[in-house]
Amino acid sequence: MGKFGKWLGAGAGFTLGGPIGAIIGFAVGSFIDGISVEDFVQEQQEYQKKTGGQPRRGRATSGDFEISLLILASVVIKSDGKIDKRELDYVRMYFVKMYGKERANHAFKLFNGIIKKQVSTRQVCLQIRQYMSHATRLQLLHFLFGIAKADGQVTSVEEEEIRKIASYLYINEHDYSSIKAMFYDESDGAYKMLEITKDSTNEEVKKAYRKMAKKHHPDKLQNLGEEHKEGAKEKFQKIQAAYEQIKKERGIS
Repeated sequence: MGKFGKWLGAGAGFTLGGPIGAIIGFAVGSFIDGISVEDFVQEQQEYQKKTGGQPRRGRATSGDFEISLLILASVVIKSDGKIDKRELDYVRMYFVKMYGKERANHAFKLFNGIIKKQVSTRQVCLQIRQYMSHATRLQLLHFLFGIAKADGQVTSVEEEEIRKIASYLYINEHDYSSIKAMFYDESDGAYKMLEITKDSTNEEVKKAYRKMAKKHHPDKLQNLGEEHKEGAKEKFQKIQAAYEQIKKERGIS
């Protein structure tokens, strides 16, 4: 199947089955005739035999994260009724930065097929939720806001779509508002990132920072590989910056 088949077959885990597997099958079929998702399952099994690896059940792989990103990105990009080149460029740039040019090219090839498919957001999110940790799902949400903001603003339609995805992924309102605040310039944005209010005491601010730093620490994505830890640093740094801003405003040492 060539390099593309090896990338998909060896890298993916749970996403080769269920609703997401059906989307992959459609996407691949849109540019490769006579091939199905079962071919990639076989490729995965052969890869595991060669490497001595075992199929991962109940745990997301790096490839699963990539594919989940691509599918949910397609949902957000299409939500306002148009496909903006700046948003597509953001997806490509993110993948090149995270995975390198060759791997990003494979991902974008798949993405071009995915974006043609009508997706059941709820079914996709239910499958993701079953296998991905809370920290990994938060990273997905952060990426989706980044896509929506790529053209300079997050429209109300895009925000509503992301909120719906967050709900399906069992991301609560506090976590949703915290990540959303990272992409909006608001007077109380730093407080929202730490999931507190301006009425919070200095001790509550410190406690909130420790809690959020632990929640968003890049090591939470360690099982996905070093490239994902790098991707999580941006979110972690925004939490740190929010805390430093509040400390400066309040004169907290």
